[in-house]
Amino acid sequence: MGLESAKLSVFLIVFWLSNGVRCNSVEQKIYVVLNNTIPCVRLLNATHQIGCQSSISGDTGVIHVLEAESDLDWVLSSGPNPPYMVMMDAHLFNRTTMIRLKGSLRVAGVAVVIPKSGPSTGFSPHNTCPNEGSGVYSDSYGPDLAGCNGTVWNPLGNGLSYEDFNFPIFSLKEDNETEVIRKCFREHNVGLNGSTPQYPLCAMQLFSHMHAVTNTATCMRRNDIQTSFSISPEIVCDALSDYNVWGSIVPLNNTEKGHKENQSVVIAAARLDGRSFFWDIAPAGEGSITGFVTLLAAAQALRAVTPPTRNILYAFFQGEAFDYIGSSRMVYDMEKGKFVIDLENIHSILEIGQVGLRTDSKLWLHSDPISRKNSTVNSEVLKLVNYLKSEAPKLNITLDEPGVTQALPPSSFQRFLRARPIPGVVLTDHQSAFSNRYYESLYDNAEYLNVTYPPNLSPEEQLEYVTDTAKALAELATVVARSLYRQAEGEESQLAKIIADPKIVTQMLYGFLIQTNNSWFQALMSPEGQKILGPHPPQYYVGVPVSGNPVNTPTRLVQYILANLTGTPANLTQTECQNPEGVEGESKELYSYFWVQGSVSPNSSAEGGPHCVRAAVRLTKALSPAFELQDYSSHDYSTWTESRWKKISARIFLVASRELEMLTLGVGVAVLLVSLLVTYFISSKADLLFSASREPASAAY
Repeated sequence: MGLESAKLSVFLIVFWLSNGVRCNSVEQKIYVVLNNTIPCVRLLNATHQIGCQSSISGDTGVIHVLEAESDLDWVLSSGPNPPYMVMMDAHLFNRTTMIRLKGSLRVAGVAVVIPKSGPSTGFSPHNTCPNEGSGVYSDSYGPDLAGCNGTVWNPLGNGLSYEDFNFPIFSLKEDNETEVIRKCFREHNVGLNGSTPQYPLCAMQLFSHMHAVTNTATCMRRNDIQTSFSISPEIVCDALSDYNVWGSIVPLNNTEKGHKENQSVVIAAARLDGRSFFWDIAPAGEGSITGFVTLLAAAQALRAVTPPTRNILYAFFQGEAFDYIGSSRMVYDMEKGKFVIDLENIHSILEIGQVGLRTDSKLWLHSDPISRKNSTVNSEVLKLVNYLKSEAPKLNITLDEPGVTQALPPSSFQRFLRARPIPGVVLTDHQSAFSNRYYESLYDNAEYLNVTYPPNLSPEEQLEYVTDTAKALAELATVVARSLYRQAEGEESQLAKIIADPKIVTQMLYGFLIQTNNSWFQALMSPEGQKILGPHPPQYYVGVPVSGNPVNTPTRLVQYILANLTGTPANLTQTECQNPEGVEGESKELYSYFWVQGSVSPNSSAEGGPHCVRAAVRLTKALSPAFELQDYSSHDYSTWTESRWKKISARIFLVASRELEMLTLGVGVAVLLVSLLVTYFISSKADLLFSASREPASAAY
């Protein structure tokens, strides 16, 4: 009997496994999974929620390809098979269309096909007044300038990124998957000669259910309840955060926080992040990359000269697209004595903004008209402006200032001005409204910046090819570096040595805009850091901390590049480099130590072979002070969070008519009932049906 039971068990296991395989096979035959999709997700702040989400089980609708805005009537009123999953080309993805779809119960979701280049008229899903309310201008400081009064910085902004949609919105690439969807639509959803299409119809299902709702205070309260009372807490949202990168020409003791006596520091700043309507698609070419690449090149140019009288601190801020997360945190740390210097140590600030689209070699120097009413501040601003203007003509660059009453453009410098009047200038390629037609959108990419290469070049040849954009940014970096050096009271005789290298600039642009997995980036990274390099550019959305990768990829890259461009090789083994404590002449208080791969190419601008780099470069938190203060309704600091989710997916399939579905259900129920009756009958008559006549026992003789 034991043998029979074992056989039965094996049979049931084999049957179950084969049935599972068969189910998976059936599912694959029913559904076509879409892999190249990116969702719009939900973000929250102190007052509301924005973004998109699906229902908990996903949203399903019959696909309708929108060819023109006039086709909206089919979706919104006349189409016989709602709800509809609207698929549209990017030129129809505008505020007018989306608001009409948002107000309809006949829409299950939207899929947007994204081309490589944007519409010629421009597209920006951001607001017309970026970071309104979190900058320096308010009812108490320059009320006439508050709310972008007088200067609309982003006139193309349609505000879509700040709308709350109650259905999912996904992006699709213009590839084979998109063609499969179009073919499915043409074959099943388009009626012959204008007739009503017949079932089965092509449908799409989008999954993007978000856990957080209402606002940041609500989701953080739910987090607290979960962590306090649940054995396995389910967190519903996370604060947007990462790290700032900073470095200095003269090392600063990282263990001694707060005010430094007899220290005067010039800060050179740029932002690291960007965003777009869709989650984790943020190319940020003009919006951020041109600025921080220029600053990195300037830092490299200053490596060749004697340190100036004043120190120069390079600061790269994360999360600036979301109410200045990084800069507000650095200012907060300075105020609380948690940074290596405080606000009183700051002599002046030069910020590099959007600088990649200058017209006729002309750039603009913006300053704050309110703080300049202070004669001391005005004097230092004039000095910095004059240094910049005197160096620019040497490289065929023209610099000018807008009207004296114009406000500062959106910039990290505004967060410093909120704390105290500090002399400062913001360098940009626009006089008033942004030159960037694709501000905070997915079209702000390499093509828009004209970072292109002759045909038939290999990836390695593209890496070495000096583009016109690289030449222009290198020239600007030279102007910036020389002006910073003069502002920091460096020796005039050293100025001729300060020249930014266009080859290094072109390598940075290739890595940040085309693909990170290139020989130059590999040489500058640690062996274990190679895993973040890939055959594509990084995305510059600040995001939330990820397990196993707590530092954002662009942040880590900028940290290592700044270390290599400003640091010096240290004669240490790999073990000593990773732990230099006790090594004579080395100091972890003054320096960070990086073990890097080094270059195997004799033509590379990186040092050869694996080695240790000693550099005054560090990371500091870019987490809004609101989360440290647990003031989730703060009006002073950023309160942005990102909702968590369990599943993001998209798939298409053929859906039967409602009548056929009900008929199939009815037949299934009928079969079930008949099966139950047959089973009952057989069970009740089992003794009669399965009894066997007993054989007479054999006689024993």
